[in-house]
Amino acid sequence: MHSAHISDTRGIRLLLIRLYSSFPLLKKIWVDGGYKQGCFDWAKAMFGYLLELVQRLGDGFTVLRKRWIVERTFAWISFYRRFSRDYEHNPKSSETNIKIVMIALMLKHLENSS
Repeated sequence: MHSAHISDTRGIRLLLIRLYSSFPLLKKIWVDGGYKQGCFDWAKAMFGYLLELVQRLGDGFTVLRKRWIVERTFAWISFYRRFSRDYEHNPKSSETNIKIVMIALMLKHLENSS
């Protein structure tokens, strides 16, 4: 997560540096059409990450398989009161709360699967 005044192309470098420190074994990351090809080469050279572009196909509404995963996750997060509106002013606080919500969601799914 980065500030809104930073472009996607610049922000992804900052994001990937932080991501690598937490998840060095990560191999593939899905990104949307806002990222330039230079980011893909840089991510591969620096961290060995394979960035896969998920783009819209044609005009109008189409369900994008990978994007649907992200949208579904955002919908799950929005069920928690703290995320029903954008209350957070500090990105660190928002990031921490998202981690807490995702832990709760994973535990709920694990509980239902057993």
